[in-house]
Amino acid sequence: MRYWLMKSEPEQFGIADLARVKIEPWTGVRSVFARANMRAMAVGDEVLFHHSSVTPPGVAGLARVVRTQLVDETQFDPGSPYHDPKATREKPIWDCVEVEYVGTLPYFVSMDRMRAEPRLGEMILLQGRGMRLSVQPVTEAEYRVVVELGQIEPPPSPPRPPRPPRPAKPGKPGKTGKTGKTGKTGKPAKRAKAPKAATGRSARRANPTPSKPRPKRARSR
Repeated sequence: MRYWLMKSEPEQFGIADLARVKIEPWTGVRSVFARANMRAMAVGDEVLFHHSSVTPPGVAGLARVVRTQLVDETQFDPGSPYHDPKATREKPIWDCVEVEYVGTLPYFVSMDRMRAEPRLGEMILLQGRGMRLSVQPVTEAEYRVVVELGQIEPPPSPPRPPRPPRPAKPGKPGKTGKTGKTGKTGKPAKRAKAPKAATGRSARRANPTPSKPRPKRARSR
């Protein structure tokens, strides 16, 4: 018996979907390397069901291979995103396996948690090139470690450190506070001139002298 890791996007088909349908063909694989790995599978092989294209990615549950060497029907469907116009019924290009639901792990095993586990240091999933492959082998020891991690509640994530305050922006040259304003060129603003005292006619117009009242004349009878 061998052990494998198979990736699927949970929005398309996740571990909850496999739990609902119980058995499902693993269609849509279009990598020759992943296809070679499926062709190496045998009935009874154990599978780590990996959720990809999510945050965070990781192993969500377990499956088991129940049928092998099946023709992938999606290659003939023009309406499928996995359609291959070069494939024919006489000469199919893509094949797949059928897997059955085994169980959902009590705790999701994220990629970060696997990276932090020293016993998984050689796991293909955690290497540069291998991590992109949708179907890849794992050792029995790696399979057991991931299943073990799925039974243990992960430690809480450390709180994020607070962001440092942004430095204050320097003021533009030529400007000061409300008191002591300067002009745009840095010169102090000119003071308003005091009005001159009025003289001559303008003074008389501005401050006319009151005229003396004339004495009243006595009326003659």
